[in-house]
Amino acid sequence: MVPVTRIQVFARAPRAGETKTRLIPVLGPEGAARLHERLIHRTLQTAQAASPDGLELWCTPDTGHPFFIECATRYDVRLRAQTGDDLGERMHHALEDARRRGAHAVLVGADCPALTAGHLRQAMAWLEEGADLVLGPAEDGGYVLIGAGRAEPELFRAVPWGTAQVLQETRTRARRLGLGVRSLPVLPDLDRPEDLGRFPELLGDADP
Repeated sequence: MVPVTRIQVFARAPRAGETKTRLIPVLGPEGAARLHERLIHRTLQTAQAASPDGLELWCTPDTGHPFFIECATRYDVRLRAQTGDDLGERMHHALEDARRRGAHAVLVGADCPALTAGHLRQAMAWLEEGADLVLGPAEDGGYVLIGAGRAEPELFRAVPWGTAQVLQETRTRARRLGLGVRSLPVLPDLDRPEDLGRFPELLGDADP
């Protein structure tokens, strides 16, 4: 039987002053937190459109924030707590959790409003066809999506997260491990003030 593929959305609680910090000089702490909420809503809507079953929201620092509880009800999403000392450990733990339950997983952050349900469905299809690793490259040199048929720990250990070397380092390690890699189109994410002009629909006053 082909394993079910889970979509795992990684998100930080939208606390003012602690999220989207590079946008605070432009939007202020509260505005940056509201934008972060909208990005999480958009990502969950996209994930739900791609696969309404098997959707998980992996939360940090925990699952108890009222926003996460609202999301659980609104999107029928299962809340899970991120575990690990750094981003790499937390990602590997989530992907391995799916593997232990007999499933593939596609893990996405909430920083890429350009991600579509079609991108997610393609990543899921590649994994179910036997791909070892699926990457969604970001314009800034990172990645917005990773899907792992084989979530090798070396892919996540001591990676220079937040730098322009993340994608290339991951591909280099995948080659060294003998993993076959499939790649989606390069997409922009929304992290810096100069990115805001690309997504004006996220800056209005309407609820998501």
